[in-house]
Amino acid sequence: MNILAMDSSAKSASVAYLRDGKILGQFFINAGLTHSTTLMPMTEALLKTSSLSLKDVDCFAVSTGPGSFTGLRIGISAIKGLSFAENKPCVGVSTLEAIACNFMSSDTLVCSVIDARCRRFFCAFFRCRNDGVVERLTEDKTLSYEEISAFIHENYPDTEIMLSGDGCETAYSLMKDTVPALKLAPEHLRYPQSSGVAFVGEKLAKAGKTVTAQQLLPSYLALPQAQRELQKKTEQQ
Repeated sequence: MNILAMDSSAKSASVAYLRDGKILGQFFINAGLTHSTTLMPMTEALLKTSSLSLKDVDCFAVSTGPGSFTGLRIGISAIKGLSFAENKPCVGVSTLEAIACNFMSSDTLVCSVIDARCRRFFCAFFRCRNDGVVERLTEDKTLSYEEISAFIHENYPDTEIMLSGDGCETAYSLMKDTVPALKLAPEHLRYPQSSGVAFVGEKLAKAGKTVTAQQLLPSYLALPQAQRELQKKTEQQ
């Protein structure tokens, strides 16, 4: 199975091509550039330099959230366009699960966290195993750091847990004194990558969980800031 995958859910952006469980190529950039100016050029360069073709793609995969509202829309729009043009199915992948895939083939309990502001985090737990399996332990949720700490104490009181994702430094600083088993992921393993999106996308596609371009939607897990402020003003009136 051939999967073309994109991630633009955070400051970094990347494109990967997977064939039968093997990454044939990946372009990654973390220079703070606008995703709308980098995703398609990276896709074109990846296909050209790897002698690959969109015609051979069986399914398109993209991180659908949680993450940056603008970034997610850009990546999803790009995949929608490719899926529609090639008349191929697509699949949406959790950004938090893609982050956990950075620890594939290691025996690690991963807590993926993305900063949701106000000391709250988009969060999910995963068990990574030496055989390359990434097992989801919880659904994606929006939690305060106190709720994350309480969950760890209740379910994994004596287990070493790897914090990863763009919210990991903030979460670690808030919880390190009360959850001593926490570890901070190395810098290069904190970013969601399209390779992780591709691995999860392949699994979902094989399970028949694809959608059409029209059906592909983001999973924000929270309202955009502007809508939250408008809602707050409305409630105060």
